[in-house]
Amino acid sequence: MKTPAKIFLGLAIIILASSFQLLKTYLTITVRDEVGNTVSDATVQLFEKEEDYNKEENVVMEGVTDNKGVLKLKDLKAISYFVIVRKDDKDNAGGGERTGKLDEKKVNKVTIVIQ
Repeated sequence: MKTPAKIFLGLAIIILASSFQLLKTYLTITVRDEVGNTVSDATVQLFEKEEDYNKEENVVMEGVTDNKGVLKLKDLKAISYFVIVRKDDKDNAGGGERTGKLDEKKVNKVTIVIQ
């Protein structure tokens, strides 16, 4: 195979692989405290239904924020989710946190404040 053909094939594989990555629905959650600082090691839970959120059961996805206060989730449905965030004695309880409807096949972002 000639060099230009190898380059073209390599680029085609890279583009194809990246397009598969973009076909997923992502949610990036940033957690902040009451004064605006990001919160690392906060536990985040997602629920599809308000009833499950209120009972804290049937968690759809769960994770912990990184050292920048960010949690990235992928392979989600393009729906609105209820969110509970906790770290030590702080949480977002009573806020009824709910994301907007996620845009399908895009990176969606929300910020949640815990107190």
